[in-house]
Amino acid sequence: MFRNIAITFVNCFKIPELSSRIWFTVKILAVCRLITYIRIPGLSGQALSDFYSSQHGGGGGLLGMYNLFAGGAQERGAIGTLGIMPYISATIIIQLLTAVWPRLSKLAREEGGRTKIIQYSRWLTVGICLIQGAVFAIGFENPEKIYGASMGRLILFSDDHIWWFIIQAVLLMTTASMLLMWLGEQITERGIGNGVSLIITIGIVARLPQMVTGLGDMFFPAGGEANFHIMGTGLLLLILLAAVIAGVIAITQAQRKIPVQYAQRAVGRKMYAGGTSFMPLKVNYAGVMPIIFAQSILMFPQKIFVILGDRFKVPFFGDIARALNEGALLYLTLYSLMILFFSYFWVATQFNELQIADDLKKNGGYIPGVRPGQGTSDYLHKAMSRITLAGAFFLTIIATIPIIMNKELGIPYAVGTFFGGTSILIAVGVLLDTMRQMESHLMMRHYDGFLKKGRVRGRF
Repeated sequence: MFRNIAITFVNCFKIPELSSRIWFTVKILAVCRLITYIRIPGLSGQALSDFYSSQHGGGGGLLGMYNLFAGGAQERGAIGTLGIMPYISATIIIQLLTAVWPRLSKLAREEGGRTKIIQYSRWLTVGICLIQGAVFAIGFENPEKIYGASMGRLILFSDDHIWWFIIQAVLLMTTASMLLMWLGEQITERGIGNGVSLIITIGIVARLPQMVTGLGDMFFPAGGEANFHIMGTGLLLLILLAAVIAGVIAITQAQRKIPVQYAQRAVGRKMYAGGTSFMPLKVNYAGVMPIIFAQSILMFPQKIFVILGDRFKVPFFGDIARALNEGALLYLTLYSLMILFFSYFWVATQFNELQIADDLKKNGGYIPGVRPGQGTSDYLHKAMSRITLAGAFFLTIIATIPIIMNKELGIPYAVGTFFGGTSILIAVGVLLDTMRQMESHLMMRHYDGFLKKGRVRGRF
């Protein structure tokens, strides 16, 4: 099997167009990784690296997730601290507004409307970058406010030039984030795969050596003998990793095929014959979004109760804050319920069964045994609700694996993120999508794809 995959990769470079796209993508991704290593002038990146190293091998929570999506730039104090997340946040906001705001919804259906919506997303990205950049810059000045720990002085500038540092840091982080956005669009247009998703994925994959080092430290502690007592645990971890990856691939590709029958129809003087097709409904329609929403929202109550407990000296607030710590029973319960809720919320805002039913009716299509129009809409709503429940339960299991491994088994968080959570979902989904695009190029040139024998069947 590995020999066939290797042959297929070699065939990718035999097609000039595909080869140039692959090399273009690799070069752009190298530039993106470079942005995560260039430190902000006047900032002690070493202090940040030491802090993240001490926080469960990489840190969890909102800051840990943000650092993960930024490819580790935040822990280095790099200009790419904001990463590509502001653009993703802006895109999500515009996407949600398009679903609930009739004016944007109408604009999205007009000719050239998509271009205007993309432009709105870019302008919103600039605003989010400036706000988040200012929060991080001020947080660098007062690290105990944002990181919740005494880290000493992070800013190397004197107090007389502190505002110059803040303005400089905000502009650098905003520029780097907008550059990453532009590079991602260039990959999508001239490279292979979705550029923005690949930038996030390469940041996640870049942490693989850290995961291997963490596992090595567990089995072979520095200055000590090999811990053979937990070798069995290591074997179970490898089995769990394989099972999680297989499960993510299965659920990512899983879909329910709704049969659709098209009647014979005439358009002008042209007659279109009827036929049978199917409508694919994805089991994990929401993707990784419910996990991101749940993690982001659950961070705020815990911080609020910590502040209230410190200010009013009320033990009750402190008890609630501890109960909402990542890994606590109450946190896991709320986390799971919020993932279930946001799975249905995302489907409700993005899956428009009324429009789908109307489009089927206009094109002479119908689901066998189901009335066109409202009957089709109700049928699609019921089917989507059932498969969304299965996808939501799967997301809940995947999202809680790293937390349980870190809190209950003492496994470093940087290691646990490769066994579940957003990182494995994003990486597997993006790699599958990229491989499908590469396979389409191969099939067009009469080559076997990744699931075939890798044998050349013809010339191009």
